[in-house]
Amino acid sequence: MKRARSCVAIAALLAVFALTAEAESPQERAVWKLEHDYWQYVKNFDLEGYRSLWNEDFVGWPESIATPVGKANITDWIMAYKSKGEELQILKLEPAASRAFGDNLVVTHYWITDGWALKGQTAKASKSRITHTWMRTKNGWQIIGGMSAPVENTPDR
Repeated sequence: MKRARSCVAIAALLAVFALTAEAESPQERAVWKLEHDYWQYVKNFDLEGYRSLWNEDFVGWPESIATPVGKANITDWIMAYKSKGEELQILKLEPAASRAFGDNLVVTHYWITDGWALKGQTAKASKSRITHTWMRTKNGWQIIGGMSAPVENTPDR
């Protein structure tokens, strides 16, 4: 009987995961791919690729900066690591939620665990929460707004 209940519970969980995956819109899937591309651009110091993800009218508030910024300053944090000779050694993206609003707007929320260090040194992991608002433009999907915050001072999820 216990085994049967376990099998039913596992089947129910699998059904929930399947429904969640099916509920994700094509717009959300496209944007999640771009969120992963975003971090690969960061890891490779591909500033041109990274900048292509941002709309000219973007405004957002990165956790490392005291006030909101526009696209002109969007690579400052990456260049700060590069200028110190550090590289991205730890990278884990965990989707939390996303929502499409029609065909041209998607909001994503996720956790990112990253760690930067000089080559040959051990990176210390840090975790942040990130929100991006993406809009479909003539240049494809681009980030129009966003915010990040450290996880360490927040309740467990």
